Amino acid sequence: MQDAEKKLSQQKGFFGNIFGGSNKVEEAIECYQRAGNMFKMSKNWTKAGECFCEAAALHARAGSRHDAGTNYVDASNCYKKIDVEMAAQCLLKSIDIYTDMGRFTTAAKHHQSIAEMYESDPNTLLKAIEHYEKAADYFKGEESNSSANKCLLKVAQYAAQLEDYQKAIELYEQVGASALESSLLKHSAKEYFFRAALCQLSVDVLNCQHAMEKYIQMYPAFQDSREFKLVKSLCEHLEEQDIEAFTETVKNYDSISRLDQWYTTILLRIKKANDDNPDLC
Repeated sequence: MQDAEKKLSQQKGFFGNIFGGSNKVEEAIECYQRAGNMFKMSKNWTKAGECFCEAAALHARAGSRHDAGTNYVDASNCYKKIDVEMAAQCLLKSIDIYTDMGRFTTAAKHHQSIAEMYESDPNTLLKAIEHYEKAADYFKGEESNSSANKCLLKVAQYAAQLEDYQKAIELYEQVGASALESSLLKHSAKEYFFRAALCQLSVDVLNCQHAMEKYIQMYPAFQDSREFKLVKSLCEHLEEQDIEAFTETVKNYDSISRLDQWYTTILLRIKKANDDNPDLC
């Protein structure tokens, strides 16, 4: 780092600006990058991040926008080990550069990376949702619909987790409808409608029953699925206020098709909301 600062100070004189000033900047960049790599090897992530940020700023000043963006990504990868916020800030600087250059797919991938950093902490799920939505927008603009839908499914997953069921329902239905347009993806619509139906059931039984009729019209094969039959049975048990039957039906389904954490969380919420003795859940 000291070598880099020395190179920069040498080019500040009058003659330095006329003769070889740009070379001194390039040499300073190389020094910062070399120092950054050495700090990486010694696992000094803060110093490594600082070095790559300095290199990025110099690249930007010299008009090398692509290299500046790359170095901000390098800095982010270092900060990610110790400070998610700093890592995100570096990627946001990179995103600004790439969107200005019209590199929207790259910008989308970086928004996705930020979202992945935030999703590991329950306290920052809203930030994860925000960046998955931005990534989806950029992917859509570049006609990368498959990548956009993957991001939207993440938004739906976390929206439901945060009990924003209406948003989750809209997205699951949207991605499900999109899947039906492709013969290769059609089978996955079953899962998205299943998830949407459980979100509907989290709100109201009648809403869920109406939604299920709509999903059958959109995808007739859904009616023959185990997922459809499960939700239909759960609606009936809730109408009858038979929580024991509700629990038994879920257990039987889970013994054949293992339910992941998202499903069990939603189903437990539905059970507790309809149980007169929630402490016994």
